[in-house]
Amino acid sequence: MKVVLFCGGYGMRMRDDVDDVPKPMQMIGDRPLLWNVMRTYAHYGHTEFVLCMGYGARHVVDFFRHYDETYTNDFVLHEGGTKLELLSSDISTWTITFVHTGLDTPIGERLRRVREHVDQDVFAANYADVLTDAPLDVVEEHFRASGAVGSLLSVPPQAAFHMVESGEDDYVTSVRSVASLDVRENGGYFFFTPEVFDYLHEGEDLVTDAFPRLAAERRLLAWHHDGFWKPADTVKERSELDALARRHVRPWAVWDEAHAAPLAGTGHRS
Repeated sequence: MKVVLFCGGYGMRMRDDVDDVPKPMQMIGDRPLLWNVMRTYAHYGHTEFVLCMGYGARHVVDFFRHYDETYTNDFVLHEGGTKLELLSSDISTWTITFVHTGLDTPIGERLRRVREHVDQDVFAANYADVLTDAPLDVVEEHFRASGAVGSLLSVPPQAAFHMVESGEDDYVTSVRSVASLDVRENGGYFFFTPEVFDYLHEGEDLVTDAFPRLAAERRLLAWHHDGFWKPADTVKERSELDALARRHVRPWAVWDEAHAAPLAGTGHRS
């Protein structure tokens, strides 16, 4: 199964106006967000990736073209250092297609521009800036059996702000954390059939344009996940993920039993 990764956004809330590193290339521990997302899919046997590049594309290209597995894998040097034997590998089985999809291109149009690379019955797609421990193999199986055109993770709201309710006299009647409300948000980690392209027009966005059409026809599925899910939309959020990685607490690292630290909560069907 192909995995389409949107890794060409500006990431304005994470930028410092100094560098042009795209958000998915921000570091979490010793690897970028993008690598962590790809490693998650690889754990479930999906190692064919299509990267939709845009802003800061050179950082994505340079990272993989000059990838050095000796930085994080054990190895042996033979013959006076002239021959290297890797004892393990991160990406040797991966196939990566790099596609330049434009600087200011909406997500939906980025997806349209890689259509020729996803000629399969089902493919995955991802923002490449969110980490989770969701059981993607089970989510995929449920989607394949559903007959839907698209599937997304449905997660509890992550915002830290509070909702204020007041009466006509302006006196506050309640103050509640948004996390306590009975609402869910789009957690990404999509699965699609090629039929999604019938609902997506040129220049459109995926979520705001195509998804309402799919929902109106009951062709869009939600998988409720209450386990670990954390975005990296802001510097604060990325720093929190980085701090977890440096403490070797990585709930998203489903491929590494030694370092993954599951949190309470499980995914379930909806």
